[in-house]
Amino acid sequence: MKTNKNVFFIVVLITAALMYLAFYGLHIGSLNIKGSNEMRYGIDIRGGVSAKYTPKGLDRAPTSDELDTAKSIIETRMDAQNITDRDVAVDATNGTVLVKFPWKSDVTDFDPQKAISELGETAHLTFRDPDGNTVLEGSDVKKSYATFDNSSSTYVVALELSANGTTKFAEATQRLYKQTISIYMDDTEISSPTVDSVISDGSAIITNQKDLATAKALSDKINSGSLPFSMEAHEANIISPTLGKQALNIMVLAGEIAFALVCLFMLLYYRLPGFVACIALLLQVVGQLLALSIPQFSLTLPGIAGVILSIGMGVDANVIVSERIKEELASGKTLRSSIDAGFHRAFSSVFDGNITVIIVSIVLIALGSGSLLSFGYTLLCGVLMNFIAGVTASRLMIRSLSEFKCFQKPALFGARRLAK
Repeated sequence: MKTNKNVFFIVVLITAALMYLAFYGLHIGSLNIKGSNEMRYGIDIRGGVSAKYTPKGLDRAPTSDELDTAKSIIETRMDAQNITDRDVAVDATNGTVLVKFPWKSDVTDFDPQKAISELGETAHLTFRDPDGNTVLEGSDVKKSYATFDNSSSTYVVALELSANGTTKFAEATQRLYKQTISIYMDDTEISSPTVDSVISDGSAIITNQKDLATAKALSDKINSGSLPFSMEAHEANIISPTLGKQALNIMVLAGEIAFALVCLFMLLYYRLPGFVACIALLLQVVGQLLALSIPQFSLTLPGIAGVILSIGMGVDANVIVSERIKEELASGKTLRSSIDAGFHRAFSSVFDGNITVIIVSIVLIALGSGSLLSFGYTLLCGVLMNFIAGVTASRLMIRSLSEFKCFQKPALFGARRLAK
């Protein structure tokens, strides 16, 4: 099957457009896409804020469970805002929650009091029907806890409702039988259970919890919406970066030099496939920058390591493909057949190597937090971009260029050197 000659130029134009977007962003009216020059960096690179959260209007000392749920809600808010580089700890002795997080990308005045307002007050928990209408408030939940259900042999989250909550939930479950009632923390959905029966006694369970840790995490979030107090921040201070902007500049320069040397090697050794590989690698890097800058995902030093590691895997994928094409040409096949067979033979090796990294990245994102989450996220984005750029885009570009008569010489694919 022939590939249109213009496909190569289309991919290059798309890469150039995304490259501009990644470096400079796009600001048109209400559309505000931030580029890498407005990226949010972690505490280790740019510094940040530390604050102490204490109960507001409480005439007693908060319990350890209440402080744990307060910690859970703060972490949930940070996750929703992609603040991965953070440290949230409970000081049960003094009844406080200690929080550290990095500056926003557009901060210029470095006012810690203004920065902590980003986290807001205690979250609002709501139970909503499929149309988005609120059927239950967090204050209607007296207690939530994780337990083991003997009848289903699984862990569940048990809810105990107030008198007012019992009445509202009975009406809701009768109306929404066999439908879902979604649980939201602010505007973030944290669970979406299906109503299996009418619940009129004020006790309910949320089934299908994977394990005890999952059930406890959900119950903590539900409890946080019904805390008997709100949290307010005190003693906000500035945290100095452990590495600083100069270290970032050095890392960026080292990355640029390494990228240039890799591209030079690919061009000299693999020729035309090497040239295509350079464009594919550039597309992969651009995609990773956009995945960080658009959602304002905190980029930490481990996150940069994830970017570098995924680029190395992208180079490896292009090397495998180029070598396979050379082998097919040396065996006497036509150029088009060699390209198709080369990509087909290389795909299994590339897939096996990348799918294992994807699994590890997902585990890091699911179970990790802070800088570990940043590393998992950048690594996952890089591997996914490797499939898009290093496999799909590379194949389209090479097949497109092979339609030009001037690029149909086997020597341009390194076949002559292999024959010798």
